[in-house]
Amino acid sequence: VAALQDEKNSLVSENEIMNDRLEQLDDSLDDPNAVVTKKYFHAQLQLEQLQEENFRLEAAKDDYRLHCEDLEKQLIELQHRNNELTSLAEESR
Repeated sequence: VAALQDEKNSLVSENEIMNDRLEQLDDSLDDPNAVVTKKYFHAQLQLEQLQEENFRLEAAKDDYRLHCEDLEKQLIELQHRNNELTSLAEESR
């Protein structure tokens, strides 16, 4: 019982501390400069995330372009090979 009472007292004290912090945050949100600052930092964070996403997409685009070029080369080679085989098949007929 004593241990539970100590734990309860600890939790009550922690709850009071958290409520004080919450009140301080609420007070800071009422300050228009704080709201603007938070919005600015949020917008800046979004900008950084979008720049990283853009960089990632540009790299993926380059990878796909190279892959496409390789596939086009293979297609041309296969078309030539097909033409050769077609002419050989006609000769053998």
